[in-house]
Parts: sequence; C-alpha cells; structure tokens
Amino acid sequence: MTVRDTIVAQFEQVAVEQHRKLARLSDETKLLDSGLDSLSFALIVARLEDALGVDPFDTMDDMKFPTTFGDFVKLYEKHRTA
Repeated sequence: MTVRDTIVAQFEQVAVEQHRKLARLSDETKLLDSGLDSLSFALIVARLEDALGVDPFDTMDDMKFPTTFGDFVKLYEKHRTA
C-alpha cells in the first residue's frame, strides 16, 4: 500500500467513525473543506504515525502546515522517505 493509499484509507475510516461526510479527495481539496474537524485530523495523524512510523508535525521546526490534501500527502511522502 502506498503512502497516499494509507492516508486515503485513514481519512475514510475516521470520517465513518466520526459520522462525517468526507468530500471527494483530490490534490486540490482544501483540508478545511474536507468535511473533517480538528479531532478527526488528530486521529488521522496519530494513526498515520502508527501505520507509517512518522509524524512530520512532531519533527518539523519551521512548520508550514499543509492546506490541501495534496500538500498533506506530499508532507508524509517526504518524511517517509527521509
């Protein structure tokens, strides 16, 4: 499973568990328009740390938060291969 596939699966699973209507995910989808809330994102980040072995938000000093789904995926892809 690719990093992107793992992230999509977590977005979908958390949306179901949190009774959220998840927007169609594309690289251009703004995270604020995804249908998820801050609790949902916290759950996703925690689960991705377990699944991928990295939390890019914990290791970055000069943090630029991702604004789109594509940026979110790229952040994990970058830190997964680092």
